Amino acid sequence: MLKPLGSLLRDIETGWSPACEAYPPADDEWGVIRVSAVTSGRFAPAEAKRLPLNLQPRPSLEIRSGDVLIARANGARSLVGVACRVGETRPKLMLSDKILRLVPDPGVVDPEFLVMLISSDDVRQQIGNLLNGGSGQNNISQADVRGILVPDVPLAEQRQVVAAHAAFEQRIATLERVVAKRIVMRDALIERLFAKSALGLTCLGSVSQSIAAGITLGSHRVPRQNPTGYLRVANVRKGWIDLGDVAALEAEERDRPRYQLATGDVLVVEGHADPDQIGRSAVVSERESGLLYQNHLFRLRFNDVLPDFAVLWLNSSAVRGYWQSRCATSSGLYTINSRLLSDVPFARAGLATQQRIVEAHHAANRSVEGLRRQIDKLRVVQHGFTEDSINGVACLPQP
Repeated sequence: MLKPLGSLLRDIETGWSPACEAYPPADDEWGVIRVSAVTSGRFAPAEAKRLPLNLQPRPSLEIRSGDVLIARANGARSLVGVACRVGETRPKLMLSDKILRLVPDPGVVDPEFLVMLISSDDVRQQIGNLLNGGSGQNNISQADVRGILVPDVPLAEQRQVVAAHAAFEQRIATLERVVAKRIVMRDALIERLFAKSALGLTCLGSVSQSIAAGITLGSHRVPRQNPTGYLRVANVRKGWIDLGDVAALEAEERDRPRYQLATGDVLVVEGHADPDQIGRSAVVSERESGLLYQNHLFRLRFNDVLPDFAVLWLNSSAVRGYWQSRCATSSGLYTINSRLLSDVPFARAGLATQQRIVEAHHAANRSVEGLRRQIDKLRVVQHGFTEDSINGVACLPQP
């Protein structure tokens, strides 16, 4: 039996979007969260803008631990309706008007189960069918959210599903900690190889075939008849590309020769709030070939440098030190430009030396990738179990 989501709630609260400063608030300052604080499915308190000193804060909108939040608007359709529950958070962060706070009725729904319901395949499909908007924004209304149909699951069963879901999360978190440790060991190995190889230095501009910024977004690029996937800063991790959330835009045919990615291209992050993440780089594989890339990324192409070697060097401590000494910010966002990128110190190494270091990295990375595959499989099993449990198919453990 289905019932409207609104029947599980005491209230839905909307936020406020004053004209804020572009940079994040200090710990003792008020801020308003960006929609990106929610759209990863986990609350990210660092994704916030500073409230100007001439505006009075609204304490009633302060984000609290335990809140259930849902993104009601976004330029990317797939990110509308993404929900999360707030864990520990800093004070003085307020709700944005692009995010709704759902106040569950504790007598009929567990807050964690509420997030799982909103994240279920059927609800995601309903949200997709409800989307409306213009000027590059897709959105849903409070009435839309209240009217979403969800299974009527008894509270006791909800808590069993939540407990089983948490057991999956605990196992996944354990594997992720092991992955993090092995990445530290792998990166330390590569740093030692760079040091032992006594590499000379030149500048990146002298060895790269081209350095090019990506496509600029705008309201005229709202996905319509022919949406094209493109990579953003969030997709380019340190040494790998995350395809878990690829946004789309409307591209013209004339855009493709200039902005279309090819296997072996190297992408470099142009701006980030964390100075340690400036310039992080990854190689484009066959999976990403054909996608476009946004203007907050640079694309490098090489003739006599292995792309994998270029990424290892660009992600090394030597280059991170270069960025930290060159980049400054007054807005809370550290940025680089093509001139600074062209001047990056780059290792002079023959192809044999490059190949030796790349192969050492691949060998050390196999265990990391094996663990990541285990995590991916667990996520698939977890998702299937959760879907079946919500829809009354899975056999739940007895308390």
